Amino acid sequence: MHNLYIGLGSNLGDRRALIHEALRLVDLCVGHVQRVSSLMETEPWGYESANTYLNCAARVATRLSPHECLATTQHIERMLGRTQKTIDGLYHDRPIDIDLLLYDDLHIQTPTLTLPHPLIEERDFVRLPLQEIM
Repeated sequence: MHNLYIGLGSNLGDRRALIHEALRLVDLCVGHVQRVSSLMETEPWGYESANTYLNCAARVATRLSPHECLATTQHIERMLGRTQKTIDGLYHDRPIDIDLLLYDDLHIQTPTLTLPHPLIEERDFVRLPLQEIM
């Protein structure tokens, strides 16, 4: 089993329900959700919006590889209504966002996946929930 840490955020629709449904689907499709941080309300990061975010982090025990985790969480995002990904730092409102933050002590840098997530230290809405569950 591998320890995967993910960050979740939502700023459209029923944010709390979307995060809970995303966690249920992660538990079903990625691996057992062992721990979830408190929800944190935050302003959008990297762009302006009237919609605030709910964010949290979770620890997941998984047998999937990092790239399988990425593909599965992106599929969950699409199932829950996400229609576009962030490209070249252009952020937008979204019903759900699931980021892979850490996977064991693995360091990966590919065109589609970087672990640990490179912006953990810059984002309190990621760093603080992650610290809470580690």
